[in-house]
Amino acid sequence: MLPLQPDRPPLPPRPGLPPRSLAEPNVRHSGPRPTRAAGPVYHGLPRFLSLALWLVAAVVVGAVVGATAPTALRRLGAVAALQPGMLAWYSVRVLGFLAYLVVASSVLYGLLLSTKILDAIAHRPVSFALHKDLAIVGLVLAILHSVVLSADASFAFTPRAILVPFASPYAPVWVGLGQLTLYGLAVVTASFYVRRQIGQRAWRVLHYLTFLTFVGATAHGIMSGSDSGSWWAFYVYLLPGSAVIFLTVYRIAISVAGRRSGSQIDIPVATAAAQFRPPLPFPSGGLPAGRSPAHLEPPIAGQILD
Repeated sequence: MLPLQPDRPPLPPRPGLPPRSLAEPNVRHSGPRPTRAAGPVYHGLPRFLSLALWLVAAVVVGAVVGATAPTALRRLGAVAALQPGMLAWYSVRVLGFLAYLVVASSVLYGLLLSTKILDAIAHRPVSFALHKDLAIVGLVLAILHSVVLSADASFAFTPRAILVPFASPYAPVWVGLGQLTLYGLAVVTASFYVRRQIGQRAWRVLHYLTFLTFVGATAHGIMSGSDSGSWWAFYVYLLPGSAVIFLTVYRIAISVAGRRSGSQIDIPVATAAAQFRPPLPFPSGGLPAGRSPAHLEPPIAGQILD
């Protein structure tokens, strides 16, 4: 038979833990839950402002089309009657500029998404869908731009010269850069459909290729385009390029500022947690000399411990 153990006084309760009420056994006593950092919340544009913007856009588009369409149609008719082979050359130029503007719009929309500037006026799923659709349209226009080259009578663009980089009979270096840009744009566009399979981090790393495609498209258009010397072509490349540079610098700035502010907030919290140690229970129920019950309470945020 085992010897009986002498009766021992019960241990005092652990300090700092409030007793749980028997009437509420399922209530958890915990501190305040962490909240998400404040950010832009979707509230949309006022209806009057939204209608005014749509009206201004319609007026601008109507003015541009009304001022240029008659002249463009008249010249196209003259070219079709006198030199039918030149229609492909005009089509290549138009498709090239349209592809560049749509690709630039997709890049700008992606930067506006990453900086969360659009979150206050547009739902993020809608913005992401539009960003993807712009990339698809830009890719289709770029493919048409390269395919129509085979019908251009100015140069002998064979299928090999169109598909193989740097095999072009005209400006092989800069046309080859455009071909590489087309393949890079195809990879970025395809990544939208395998985002779940490759994961968010790999998708974001792959998405940085968009900046290279935009730089390549800009260099290809300026150096190999026959309209690069025109004043209107100068602004076609200047305005989107400047906007992309500004938003990229802004995106990097807010990212660096966010990391610095996060590190400055985490250091004092970690220091306070390391300095505070829960007091040990005393069997006699007393306290050491010179200590008061206030020393058993956890420190308040920002309070210096003695």
